[in-house]
Amino acid sequence: MQVNMLDAKSQLSRLVKAALAGEEVIIASHGKPQVKLVPCTAATGLKRPGALAAASPAFVPAHVDAAFSEAVDQQVARLFGS
Repeated sequence: MQVNMLDAKSQLSRLVKAALAGEEVIIASHGKPQVKLVPCTAATGLKRPGALAAASPAFVPAHVDAAFSEAVDQQVARLFGS
């Protein structure tokens, strides 16, 4: 379905429901298609903030631990003149 901008403003809830139901919703300006209303998809990967906090230590690569060592902190401090 294609609707003009003014109609889209007054019918946004209906248009969102149509897009969620799988219908293609195009919003036009002066008869020219401008945008397509599509549902967002769920992001893959982490499901919540902090999800890795409970992960086993074997999950964290060794080079990550090495990046947070005292020697690296000292090197960074020297680079910044501290």
